[in-house]
Amino acid sequence: MASPGVEREMKLQEIFADLHIHIGRTQGNLPVKITAAKNMTFEAIIKEAFHRKGIQLIGIIDAQSPPVQEEIQAGLDKGLYREHPDGGITYGDTTCVLGAEIELREGAGAFHVLVYLPGLEQMRELTAWLKRYMKNVQLSTQRLRQSALALQEKVWEWGGLFIPAHVFTPFKSVYGNAAPRMEQLFDMKKVSAVELGLSSDSDLADQLSELAPFTFVTNSDAHSLPKIGREYNQLLVRDASFQELKRALAREGGRRVLANYGLNPKLGKYYRTRCLNCDELWPSSQVACCPHCGSLKKVKGVKDRIEEIADQPSRHPAHRPPYVYQVPLEFIPKLGPKTLDKLLQAFGTEMNVLHHAEVEEIRQVAGAAIAHYIQLAREQRLALSEGGGGVYGKVDPLQKS
Repeated sequence: MASPGVEREMKLQEIFADLHIHIGRTQGNLPVKITAAKNMTFEAIIKEAFHRKGIQLIGIIDAQSPPVQEEIQAGLDKGLYREHPDGGITYGDTTCVLGAEIELREGAGAFHVLVYLPGLEQMRELTAWLKRYMKNVQLSTQRLRQSALALQEKVWEWGGLFIPAHVFTPFKSVYGNAAPRMEQLFDMKKVSAVELGLSSDSDLADQLSELAPFTFVTNSDAHSLPKIGREYNQLLVRDASFQELKRALAREGGRRVLANYGLNPKLGKYYRTRCLNCDELWPSSQVACCPHCGSLKKVKGVKDRIEEIADQPSRHPAHRPPYVYQVPLEFIPKLGPKTLDKLLQAFGTEMNVLHHAEVEEIRQVAGAAIAHYIQLAREQRLALSEGGGGVYGKVDPLQKS
C-alpha cells in the first residue's frame, strides 16, 4: 500500500495554462509594455484569469520590472495574494509564475526569450543582474547586452526555465530573424521548452528535427485582457505552481502537457507572406517579386520560412501531444462584449464556454448563430481566410455548415 505522501504525489489533475501575458502599466500608471493596454496591471490580469477566463496557471513575463515587484509585494502584504510553497503567486485558484521576456541579438538578428523563476526573491536577483547589462529594466522586452549562453547559465543557477519565444515569427524570433538552427544560439540542454507562436503549430514545427526533444507550449502573448487565453496549454500536474510546471515541461513523474490549444495558423497574422506595397498575399516567399504589383517588399510568412529551413517531413515524436485548433470567443462572428458577458454569467468562464457547455445551452443564452459557430469551431469545421504581414486571418461570417 502506498504511503500518504506517495498517494498525494500521484493525484494529478488537468489545468489550463497561458504563460505569456504582458503588463501594460502599473497601478501607479508607470509604463511597462508600451504596446499593451493601460489596464493590464498585475492585479487586473490575475483577477481576469481567475474570474472570467478559468485559467489556473498564468505567466506574467514583465515581472523583472521593479515597480511590478513592488505591487506584487504590496498585494502579498495585504493578503490579496499568497506565495505558493512550490513557487508562484496565487490568487483564488489561479497561480502566476513570474517571468521576463528578454531581447538578445546574435546570429543574423534579434530574438526574444522567456525566462521564469520560482519566486519573487529570485526575480529580484534577476533584476539586479539585468540592470548591469540593460538600459531600462522597468520596461518589457529590453535588449540584454549579454550572450544567450550567459543568460541561460544564470537562469539555470536560479532553478528557472528558459523558453525561446514565438520562435517562427518574422520579427524578433530565433528562426524568423536570427538563425536557421536553434543549436547555433543556445545550449540545447538548458532549453526548457519551445513556444510556437500564433502563426505555427506542431505540424509545422515538427519539420525541424532539432525540436523533437522539446515540449511545445502555446501562449497568448496577450497585450489586452480579452486576448488572455487565445492560445493556452492543458497540463497534467499535481497543482498550479512553478515546480509542477517545470516537471510538466520536462515530462517527469507523469506530469506533461496533455494538449496545446492554439489558433489555426491560418488565423495568425504572420502565417503567409504578404506584400508591403499592395497588401496581397504571395503564393510563396520564393517568388522574386509580388505577382500582383511587382514590388520586392514583403513580410515573409511563417509557413514559407519553415519550408526554407525544414530538414524533414512533419514527424511527431512519441511524446508530442495533440495540437487542437482553438478559435477564441473574440474571433466568433457577432459575439460582442454584451453577449460574452451573458455567456460568462451563464457558464462562469471562457474555458467552460469553449470546452464544457452544451451547444443547446449556448443557443439559449447567445442565439442560434453563435452556438452554431462554436459547434463548428469544436468540430474543426470553420472556414477561414489566411492572415499574413501583420493582418490576422478571419472566420468566414457567411459559413452555413
